[in-house]
Amino acid sequence: MRCSSYCTADRYDIDDLAKYLRSEGLDPKFYDDVIHVHREDLETSGEIFYFPYGCVVFWNVEEENELHYLKELKPYEVLTLQESTYEACVFQYGPQTTINEEDDEIVLENDDVLIKLSLSHALSQSVKLDVFEESVNRTIEKNRHLPSELAEKGKISLSRKKISQKIGALFAERNSVNLHSDILDTPEFFWRRPRYEPYYQMASQYMDIATRLDILNRRLDSIHELYDILSNELKHAHSSHLEWVIILLIVSEVIMHLLKDFLKWF
Repeated sequence: MRCSSYCTADRYDIDDLAKYLRSEGLDPKFYDDVIHVHREDLETSGEIFYFPYGCVVFWNVEEENELHYLKELKPYEVLTLQESTYEACVFQYGPQTTINEEDDEIVLENDDVLIKLSLSHALSQSVKLDVFEESVNRTIEKNRHLPSELAEKGKISLSRKKISQKIGALFAERNSVNLHSDILDTPEFFWRRPRYEPYYQMASQYMDIATRLDILNRRLDSIHELYDILSNELKHAHSSHLEWVIILLIVSEVIMHLLKDFLKWF
């Protein structure tokens, strides 16, 4: 059976989404701020979990139907991603809940919705992390040439306006990830249901979330360094501009004095 997770937007309008699902004759259940619905698709019976930070996890839903349900989500997306991220694995039922990493296979001990939700928290965090990773990688790649250009030429060949724009973009990127960092913490869901937390931790380890977070933080440090380089370059450009203004003022004052003295002879 198929298990897949998607990140399609910055976030979902969860309340309006719940109203829509009820209008479709479904019975959405809230687990904190996560919506769960059970759907019957021809011969299959699947579970869907909608997470407020723009992610959805499907259990035992045919891929064709997943795409249909994703289209239904469009009106409730806030800041839709240009390209959604996607991960998939298989699952089956067995004597105990485990994850076979070599085969990308989840084994469930039973059909408990809360076990699936516990695992889904980590699966959704993983695809959200994919979005952060790709965004940070793009930002670093765009600005990779700046340190080497500074080393070779002693300055960055950008106007003050362009440097300011770069600084703004780097700040926005770093701030965006930092603001969403709580998404990647252990969910509050487990504070009241601690017996389900081991399932979450198992899936979190399976998706290497801790390691990937560490790498992401290092890349954010790289963005911070680029930000500092550009900030210093902007300060230098501003100082140089002021120096030239002062020089021109001094020169103009000298010229005025010379003209004044010259005119006294006539």
